[in-house]
Amino acid sequence: MFGLSIGEVADRAGIRASTIRYYERLGLLPKPPRTNGRRRYDESILERLAIVQFAKRMGFTINEIKTLLSGSIGRPPPERWRSLAHVKLAEVDRFIADAASVRRMLLDTLDQKCPKLAERGASLLGPASQLGGRGPRTIESQSTPPARRKAARPHR
Repeated sequence: MFGLSIGEVADRAGIRASTIRYYERLGLLPKPPRTNGRRRYDESILERLAIVQFAKRMGFTINEIKTLLSGSIGRPPPERWRSLAHVKLAEVDRFIADAASVRRMLLDTLDQKCPKLAERGASLLGPASQLGGRGPRTIESQSTPPARRKAARPHR
Protein backbone atom coordinates (compact mmCIF):
# COMPACT_ATOMS: atom_id res chain seq x y z
CA MET A 1 0.00 0.00 0.00
CA PHE A 2 1.30 3.43 -0.97
CA GLY A 3 0.54 5.45 2.12
CA LEU A 4 3.75 7.11 3.28
CA SER A 5 4.41 10.75 2.50
CA ILE A 6 7.89 11.90 1.57
CA GLY A 7 8.20 13.51 5.01
CA GLU A 8 7.30 10.26 6.76
CA VAL A 9 9.82 8.34 4.66
CA ALA A 10 12.49 10.95 5.36
CA ASP A 11 11.84 10.80 9.12
CA ARG A 12 11.90 7.02 9.24
CA ALA A 13 15.03 6.79 7.07
CA GLY A 14 16.81 9.57 8.95
CA ILE A 15 17.42 11.67 5.84
CA ARG A 16 15.97 14.80 4.28
CA ALA A 17 13.09 14.82 1.85
CA SER A 18 15.33 16.65 -0.63
CA THR A 19 17.70 13.65 -0.55
CA ILE A 20 14.85 11.36 -1.53
CA ARG A 21 13.91 13.62 -4.44
CA TYR A 22 17.59 13.75 -5.47
CA TYR A 23 17.85 9.94 -5.42
CA GLU A 24 14.72 9.77 -7.57
CA ARG A 25 16.24 12.18 -10.12
CA LEU A 26 19.41 10.07 -10.24
CA GLY A 27 17.41 6.89 -10.77
CA LEU A 28 18.41 5.26 -7.47
CA LEU A 29 14.81 5.24 -6.33
CA PRO A 30 11.77 4.53 -8.48
CA LYS A 31 9.37 7.40 -9.14
CA PRO A 32 6.51 6.94 -6.69
CA PRO A 33 2.85 7.19 -7.57
CA ARG A 34 1.17 10.46 -6.65
CA THR A 35 -2.07 11.14 -4.91
CA ASN A 36 -3.41 14.67 -5.31
CA GLY A 37 0.00 15.66 -6.65
CA ARG A 38 1.89 14.33 -3.63
CA ARG A 39 4.35 11.47 -3.63
CA ARG A 40 3.11 8.36 -1.85
CA TYR A 41 5.51 5.58 -0.95
CA ASP A 42 5.27 1.92 -0.10
CA GLU A 43 7.13 0.60 2.96
CA SER A 44 9.63 -1.10 0.63
CA ILE A 45 11.18 2.30 -0.10
CA LEU A 46 12.77 2.17 3.36
CA GLU A 47 14.66 -1.00 2.46
CA ARG A 48 15.82 0.54 -0.82
CA LEU A 49 17.02 3.66 1.03
CA ALA A 50 18.85 1.47 3.55
CA ILE A 51 20.67 -0.26 0.69
CA VAL A 52 21.60 3.10 -0.87
CA GLN A 53 22.86 4.43 2.48
CA PHE A 54 24.89 1.27 3.11
CA ALA A 55 26.44 1.36 -0.35
CA LYS A 56 27.31 5.05 0.06
CA ARG A 57 28.93 4.33 3.44
CA MET A 58 30.97 1.57 1.82
CA GLY A 59 32.35 4.12 -0.64
CA PHE A 60 30.33 3.23 -3.71
CA THR A 61 29.81 5.99 -6.24
CA ILE A 62 26.37 6.97 -7.50
CA ASN A 63 27.04 5.09 -10.76
CA GLU A 64 28.13 1.98 -8.85
CA ILE A 65 24.97 2.15 -6.74
CA LYS A 66 22.91 2.53 -9.93
CA THR A 67 24.59 -0.59 -11.31
CA LEU A 68 23.89 -2.43 -8.07
CA LEU A 69 20.22 -1.52 -8.06
CA SER A 70 19.46 -1.55 -11.79
CA GLY A 71 16.65 -3.81 -12.86
CA SER A 72 15.68 -4.79 -9.34
CA ILE A 73 12.64 -3.52 -7.53
CA GLY A 74 13.60 -4.94 -4.15
CA ARG A 75 16.96 -6.17 -3.04
CA PRO A 76 19.65 -6.45 -5.71
CA PRO A 77 20.87 -9.90 -6.76
CA PRO A 78 23.57 -11.17 -4.36
CA GLU A 79 25.95 -12.05 -7.21
CA ARG A 80 25.83 -8.45 -8.45
CA TRP A 81 26.63 -7.23 -4.94
CA ARG A 82 29.54 -9.69 -4.61
CA SER A 83 31.00 -8.62 -7.95
CA LEU A 84 30.86 -4.92 -7.09
CA ALA A 85 32.06 -5.56 -3.52
CA HIS A 86 35.16 -7.43 -4.76
CA VAL A 87 36.11 -4.49 -6.97
CA LYS A 88 35.51 -2.03 -4.11
CA LEU A 89 37.51 -4.20 -1.73
CA ALA A 90 40.51 -4.05 -4.09
CA GLU A 91 40.17 -0.24 -4.20
CA VAL A 92 40.04 -0.10 -0.40
CA ASP A 93 43.12 -2.32 -0.15
CA ARG A 94 45.02 0.04 -2.50
CA PHE A 95 43.84 3.02 -0.47
CA ILE A 96 45.02 1.41 2.77
CA ALA A 97 48.42 0.59 1.25
CA ASP A 98 48.77 4.17 -0.01
CA ALA A 99 47.74 5.56 3.38
CA ALA A 100 50.27 3.32 5.15
CA SER A 101 52.99 4.54 2.77
CA VAL A 102 52.07 8.18 3.44
CA ARG A 103 52.11 7.49 7.16
CA ARG A 104 55.59 5.96 6.94
CA MET A 105 56.88 8.94 4.95
CA LEU A 106 55.42 11.39 7.46
CA LEU A 107 56.97 9.50 10.35
CA ASP A 108 60.32 9.41 8.54
CA THR A 109 60.30 13.19 8.12
CA LEU A 110 59.49 13.67 11.79
CA ASP A 111 62.57 11.62 12.74
CA GLN A 112 64.88 13.87 10.71
CA LYS A 113 66.42 17.09 11.99
CA CYS A 114 66.37 18.37 8.39
CA PRO A 115 63.67 16.40 6.53
CA LYS A 116 64.86 17.32 2.98
CA LEU A 117 61.33 17.79 1.69
CA ALA A 118 62.40 18.79 -1.83
CA GLU A 119 64.44 15.61 -2.27
CA ARG A 120 61.65 13.49 -0.86
CA GLY A 121 59.15 15.11 -3.22
CA ALA A 122 61.44 14.67 -6.21
CA SER A 123 61.93 10.99 -5.34
CA LEU A 124 58.17 10.48 -5.63
CA LEU A 125 58.21 11.76 -9.22
CA GLY A 126 60.84 9.28 -10.41
CA PRO A 127 64.49 9.53 -11.45
CA ALA A 128 64.03 11.59 -14.64
CA SER A 129 62.24 14.40 -12.86
CA GLN A 130 64.46 14.69 -9.80
CA LEU A 131 64.75 18.39 -9.16
CA GLY A 132 64.42 19.47 -12.75
CA GLY A 133 66.35 16.50 -14.16
CA ARG A 134 69.61 17.69 -12.58
CA GLY A 135 69.60 15.04 -9.92
CA PRO A 136 69.28 15.69 -6.23
CA ARG A 137 71.02 18.77 -4.87
CA THR A 138 73.01 18.55 -1.72
CA ILE A 139 72.56 20.83 1.24
CA GLU A 140 75.92 22.41 0.35
CA SER A 141 74.84 23.34 -3.18
CA GLN A 142 71.55 24.72 -1.84
CA SER A 143 73.34 26.96 0.63
CA THR A 144 76.00 28.18 -1.81
CA PRO A 145 75.15 31.68 -3.08
CA PRO A 146 74.01 31.71 -6.75
CA ALA A 147 76.93 33.89 -7.87
CA ARG A 148 79.50 31.42 -6.56
CA ARG A 149 77.65 28.43 -8.06
CA LYS A 150 77.55 30.14 -11.46
CA ALA A 151 81.30 30.88 -11.39
CA ALA A 152 82.10 27.29 -10.49
CA ARG A 153 80.47 25.93 -13.64
CA PRO A 154 82.74 25.32 -16.63
CA HIS A 155 82.23 27.64 -19.61
CA ARG A 156 81.27 26.08 -22.92
